[in-house]
Order: sequence, then C-alpha cells, then structure tokens
Amino acid sequence: MSGNGNAAATAEENSPKMRVIRVGTRKSQLARIQTDSVVATLKALYPGLQFEIIAMSTTGDKILDTALSKIGEKSLFTKELEHALEKNEVDLVVHSLKDLPTVLPPGFTIGAICKRENPHDAVVFHPKFVGKTLETLPEKSVVGTSSLRRAAQLQRKFSHLEFRSIRGNLNTRLRKLDEQQEFSAIILATAGLQRMGWHNRVGQILHPEECMYAVGQGALGVEVRAKDQDILDLVGVLHDPETLLRCIAERAFLRHLEGGCSVPVAVHTAMKDGQLYLTGGVWSLDGSDSIQDTMQATIHVPAQHEDGPEDDPQLVGITARNIPRGPQLAAQNLGISLANLLLSKGAKNILDVARQLNDAH
Repeated sequence: MSGNGNAAATAEENSPKMRVIRVGTRKSQLARIQTDSVVATLKALYPGLQFEIIAMSTTGDKILDTALSKIGEKSLFTKELEHALEKNEVDLVVHSLKDLPTVLPPGFTIGAICKRENPHDAVVFHPKFVGKTLETLPEKSVVGTSSLRRAAQLQRKFSHLEFRSIRGNLNTRLRKLDEQQEFSAIILATAGLQRMGWHNRVGQILHPEECMYAVGQGALGVEVRAKDQDILDLVGVLHDPETLLRCIAERAFLRHLEGGCSVPVAVHTAMKDGQLYLTGGVWSLDGSDSIQDTMQATIHVPAQHEDGPEDDPQLVGITARNIPRGPQLAAQNLGISLANLLLSKGAKNILDVARQLNDAH
C-alpha cells in the first residue's frame, strides 16, 4: 500500500503544475459575490487554470464615520488593491466600475468590463413603510444615502423629504435601516441588491426622470497591469461590447467635466437601432440648480474580433483590443461632446460651487 502511495505522490510531483491566477477583491460580501461570478466565468473559459481569490480591506472600507465625498481621496476603494497589483501579489482585481476613477494611476488599465446589470438606483424602505414610494412617505421623513449625486437629484424632486448620509457596506446599511428608527428609507444601487439576492427588499426602482445613475453603475471592471499582455488577453474575452461602449461614453463625459465623488454628476445611456444615446447632468449640492442635456451618435455594437496591438490602446482607462477601435472612439467623442455642451451652458460654475461647499462643510 505504502509503495503505491509513494508512486502516486511522485507522479503528482512530476506532473505539470496548473498555473495559478490570483484575483484581488475587497472583503465585503457584495465584493466577494461579484468576484466569484467573474472567476466562475473565467474558470469555465479556462479549465486548465487555477484561480485563487485574495480579499483585502481598502481605505473606503475602514473610514465609516465620514461621507465619501468628504474624504477627498479618488481611489478610496481601489488603492490597496492596486498596491497588490503593483507588487505582483495579485494578477487582476475585480471592482464595481463606478469605484474606478476615470484616470487610473500609471501602469494600470481596465482589461474587461462585464455585462451590465440594472444600473438604476433602488429605494429600500423601513419595514413600517413597505408599500410606500418616496412620493408618499410622510413629510420630513429621513432618507439615507452616501451619495451627493442621489441626494441632489432627489431633494429637487422630493422636497418634503430630508436626506442624510449613511455609510457602511450593504449589510450594515440595511441593518441601520431596519434596527434604528432614524431612516424611513435608504437609496442603494439595484445591481448590488440583486447580486446579494435581496430582490424582495427593492421597494421602488428610480427611473432616470427621478434619479439618473452614477457613471459605470451596475457594471464590473477588471483591473490589470497595463503591460501584462498575458492577463490582458486572458480577461479581454469578458468585455461586453454594448456595456463597454456605454461606459466609455459615460467615463469620457465625467472625465471631461473633471467630476468625481465630491460633486453631483449623473448619466443615463441607451443603445437603440445603431444609436448610442447619452444623457448627462450636473447639480448643485441642494439640487436647486442643474444643467442636463442629451446627445446621440451612430455607433453599431461590434462583435469581438482579433486585432493587432494598438500604440496606445487605453481610452478613459480601458483597454479593449478585441473590440474594433472606431466604435470606442465614437463613444469617447460622444462623452466629450456632451461635457463640452454642458460646460458651455455653465456647468463649470455649478461644479465649482458644489466642490467649495462640500469642502467647507
């Protein structure tokens, strides 16, 4: 018996080892679910590879007593993960795309944008207000949101409500809503609630006329080292062409406006009959002042193709060599054109004031 065991062990030692791809993620339950879904897809595509998930805490996970917009750090949920990428401790990192700044640190790129889930915001109500909508909540009800974008738009629309900051991961925020009497409802991303399997908590989905969403919301981005061609090829097949083009337009819009967490900027995109429609808006912090507009461009969603390397393949931090370049550039130009239109109508002044007020409080 022992002889057979030794022979098996020797055979195992001599067999070629499976390559291990290390995947970085935040520690929250939602981040793990999102990462697990990307890894499951990669495992199905590459059965000859092993995947190891490495979870870590980020600055944004640790600072829970301050509104995100006040921390003044662009890479709140990404910095520690990027350090691990830089030090070659992980090969790729899965993020919520809306957490990734439109300008990435040198040496990094978004190598894949996965198919987007519902990008809209959802309202989750305190148990005693189930069946209500924001419109029918009692006067002076307090609604929790960690987002200036949501608060600015909703204050304008629902002036009978009060909006207060609420921080923490999804589990923490739902617990605060259910167990404390402070909030009548909270606003969360529909995609996150759906990924967690909490469909039954969605009391109302907000349409673009009520609240446009954050740039990249509902999509997952896979960040890699920009020069790691092996890993870029590996993850590139995850690109969803329509999601990619919509998110390039959204990110180009935000980047050209120089927006971020500390100012209310929101978007809505749609692809229809070869047209990409982009609606974007900026708001003052209290929602009283706003500028919005819509533009469209003719863009046919391409199939993936095998393409040779480009000199500088990145557009708004994204590398997609297996998607034709023309539609990507058209999407980027649409975002820049809409940003220029809003700037010509006075968007810079609204954003500057919002930034100053946010910094002062």
